[in-house]
Amino acid sequence: MSALKDKLKADLTASLKGRDEVRLRTIRMALAAVNVEEVAGKQARELSDEEIIKVLTKEAKKRREAAEAFGNAGRAEQAQAELDEQAVLEAYLPAQLSDEELGRLVDEAVAETGASGPQAMGQVMKAVNPKVAGRAEGGRVAAAVRSRLSS
Repeated sequence: MSALKDKLKADLTASLKGRDEVRLRTIRMALAAVNVEEVAGKQARELSDEEIIKVLTKEAKKRREAAEAFGNAGRAEQAQAELDEQAVLEAYLPAQLSDEELGRLVDEAVAETGASGPQAMGQVMKAVNPKVAGRAEGGRVAAAVRSRLSS
């Protein structure tokens, strides 16, 4: 079993004993999402830490989008609950890149590929994505690449 999944299960037990409702429901949801991903496809398999991070990143993004939707609908209480769950999930994710770090990685990828102009965006994205792997959201990366190539 992966170290991250072990940590999730240990934290589930701790939050159950500590009666921390938000952490408890969030970790249960995260473990359920991991289990669904493990049995998806033709054959069940054990997920690696990197794959679990991808699942948790996807779940954190869902919480962020739901909070935004609830906030726009004037449902502040539900929006706050989603943000609380997102905060719990982000504790298990790698630290996000700052704008400066992301810009530096994009500049390096542009230099590596020798790309110029917006038509080379796919080429640069292909070079940048493995470097940012879970440390920056795809939309943020795409916006940084687009602004770099258009300047």
